[in-house]
Order: sequence, then structure tokens, then C-alpha cells
Amino acid sequence: MARGSPIPPMLRRKIVEQYQKGVSQRKIAKSLKLSSSTVHNIIQRFRESGTISVPKGQGRKTILDARDLRALRWYCITYSNATVMEIRTWAQEYFQKTLSVNTIHRAIRRCRLKLYRSKKKPYLNMIQKRRCFLWAKAHLKWTVAKWKTVLWSDESKFEVLFGKLGRHVIRTKEDKDNPSCYQCSVQKPESLMVWGCMSACGMGSLHIWKGTINAERYIQVLEQHLHPSRRRLFQGRPCIFQHDNASPHTASITSWLRSRRIRVLKWPACSPDLSPIENIWCIIKRKMRQRRPKTVEQLEACIRQEWDNIPIPKLEQLVSSVPRCLQMVIKRRGGATQW
Repeated sequence: MARGSPIPPMLRRKIVEQYQKGVSQRKIAKSLKLSSSTVHNIIQRFRESGTISVPKGQGRKTILDARDLRALRWYCITYSNATVMEIRTWAQEYFQKTLSVNTIHRAIRRCRLKLYRSKKKPYLNMIQKRRCFLWAKAHLKWTVAKWKTVLWSDESKFEVLFGKLGRHVIRTKEDKDNPSCYQCSVQKPESLMVWGCMSACGMGSLHIWKGTINAERYIQVLEQHLHPSRRRLFQGRPCIFQHDNASPHTASITSWLRSRRIRVLKWPACSPDLSPIENIWCIIKRKMRQRRPKTVEQLEACIRQEWDNIPIPKLEQLVSSVPRCLQMVIKRRGGATQW
């Protein structure tokens, strides 16, 4: 039993039954994994009153009653980004009571709420939301078969992971300055830039290099990998090429694609949640955190291995979810979706 939690009536009944059979209090406490004082108090109450129920009014009175909790729940839901200190300041002024941070934490749990780390999403202004909303409405009629003709592409940065990555460490209070309990970080770790493409038919080519990407390098990557990926994945069938509005994808890239007669999917700004290849990057980065390559060479080998291990049913599932993402964008009036 957790410390401070009430003893269930069934467990109190077992204690009394064993006591009536002549079992000692120490053996009862050991068999039921309870403290000796708890067993003694329940048996003493049974001797005096002949009942196992707890009398009303026992225990410490709560500082906030049910009405206060309803007001606190309303404030927490209305101002969901408020800190615990801000909630405490408001509660002390509203309830005219002296409250501690621990009291606020317990009250939030009693309101059936919990403090979570907020998800990071790209910032969208009103114009970008409007354009994303119109883009989703324009492509809502596309079928899953139509989305399977899209060749998705994107770039992502992978870093070599150093040291212990966990946010928590199990230690005593005195071990806070023990070097084994530190979380060490590197200021500028070695990294690789990765370009890749995929479709519902399978994984396309992968290009890895050091440094940043610019328009000239991006054209070289497309010249080397775009046409082989199209031929291998679509086998001569028409397809639509997709890339985002990153700065290297400038007007020179548009003219290069137009000269090769490559059909390009128009893409709204700041909308990575609509591209299935972003989920592929998340899967591979999660695998990298598990494998923890120590050098750049190991990192590149792991990326290529995990890239080839992505199953085709997973790709079909991600591409088939695009219509649902569009419906979510329309529902949120162009806002970020779950991804």
C-alpha cells in the first residue's frame, strides 16, 4: 500500500478475520504487507467499537473543498499554459488562503488534471493558416490512390549522440554533485545532413553528406537520385514530386524541375505535419537514440540500415493517413495537427 492511502474495507475485514483466528498482529502485518501500526490501529478500533469502518471526520481537513476545486479546474483549463507559481498566486488571491506549491500540485491531481510537457509545433501566422486551410480544401478530394503517386522528399539533420541521454537519474540527495549522475552534453556535436525520398511503393534513394545544404548542392542531389528513384518506385508510371518550401528550394530549383518536365506538388509553408516522410525521420532518430552510434561513420551506417528496414506496410499506412490529416487541418482552420 502507498503511504497515506486509505485501507480498503476488504483488507480491513481480512485483518479482523485473522485476528479472530488467533494470528498475531506481527504475522498479519507481514502477510498483508502492511505496517504493524496500521494493523494495530484497525484491531484497536474493532475492539472498542466492534466495527471496521473509519469514523467520519477523521484525518486532516483539506484546504480546498469541492467548490474551490471546481474554480481551480476552470482556471487551469482556461489558462493551460500557466505555471504552477502563477496558479498559486491566483489561488491565494481568489480563495484568500495561504497555499503552498505542493498543495497546488495535489489539488491539480484531485481535479483529474496533470502537468505535461507541451508539444513543439511550427509557428503559423494568420496568413499561413489561411493558405494551409485553402490548400487542404483544394486537395481534400484526392483519393488514397492519388496520394500513392506522390514521391515525398525531405532533408533532416542527424547528430552523433554523446554521454547519457536520460533526463532522470536515480540517486540520493547527497549524490547531486557526483560525476556519474551528470548529464553531459556537447556544444557542437558532429552531424550529417540526410536527403531521402519515399512513396507508398517503397523507400527511394538516400544521400548523406557533411555540412549544410544550398541550392547548388540540392540540384546535384536531385540530378543524382531523383530519376533513379522514380524509375525504381513507379516503373514508368507518372508521379508527382513533393518538397517543402525550405530556403535551398529556390526559384532556380523550380526552373530546373520545369526544364525536366517534373510535376511538382504545390506545398504550403510551415506544414511538416502533412508530409509522411517526417514520420520516417522520427522513426530513424528514435532508432539512433537506441543504438547510440559513437562516430560519424557508425552514424551513417546506422542511418542507411534503418532506412532500408522500413517496411512497405508502414509506408502505405503513412500515405493513407494524409486524407485524415487534411480533415484535421480543415477542422482546426489551418492550425497544426497531431503528428
